Amino acid sequence: MSTQSRGGVAASLPVRIVAELGNRIQKGIETAGAMIVLAIEATVAAFSDIVRRRFSWSEFLLQAWFMSRVSVLPTILVAIPFGIIVSIQVGGVAAQIGAESFAGAVNGIGVLRQGAPLVTSIMIAGAVGAAITSDLGARTIREEVDALKVMGINPVQRLVAPRVLAALVVAFFLNIIVAATSITTGYILNVGGGAVSSGTYIAAFVSFAQPTDLFLASFKALIFGFIATIVACHKGLTASGGAKGVADAVNEAVVISVVCLAVVNVGLTQAYVMLAPARIA
Repeated sequence: MSTQSRGGVAASLPVRIVAELGNRIQKGIETAGAMIVLAIEATVAAFSDIVRRRFSWSEFLLQAWFMSRVSVLPTILVAIPFGIIVSIQVGGVAAQIGAESFAGAVNGIGVLRQGAPLVTSIMIAGAVGAAITSDLGARTIREEVDALKVMGINPVQRLVAPRVLAALVVAFFLNIIVAATSITTGYILNVGGGAVSSGTYIAAFVSFAQPTDLFLASFKALIFGFIATIVACHKGLTASGGAKGVADAVNEAVVISVVCLAVVNVGLTQAYVMLAPARIA
């Protein structure tokens, strides 16, 4: 290759990189817009069908049972070691500064505000989101979704809306399961290990905990379930390229869901800290 041709290739490389970056940014904006449109359509379809008594409750119950079946046991198995890790770390720091009596407050509130919604979001995105994407993706590549459109059935109304509502209910109860499991695990380790008495542990948690902490955790779980379901449904309905395309859609759905949930979690937490200051015992 001549010097002139090598120079031309080197000069065109930055241009190609910029063009590829621009294409990816454009595709990302288009995907975000499509997900927002899908979220609005699913919300409107769910509310309108419920009001008109045309909502597919059988599909809702089927999806709720399916989501619970694939997520409850993994959630419990993740919540137990999560509670152990938090309890050990909090107990160690409390012992170093001589504040063992506050271990219940720090452990319980930390799990309730951040731990339970975070674990719930991961399980919703990883287990439930992947299952939804693979299911809808398989329907899409088999042209079942196109068949619904030909028959005059709205896929958002028939497939997406029941899954969104089911995910909200499942995420709410998963959050409660994670919080109860993690707090109970921390209680057993601290009280059973003799680090603090049962009354002191519970009194510290009750003194510092607020009802808004539970509302925040539940609200986060609902938002996380909604976002993860919308992302999973969009990726499933836009899957193409056979089995490989469905696998790629599942991977993209999980990654996008986790990133979106992390960003939303930071925003909700900051808003809560500003609007609901911590209680001073």
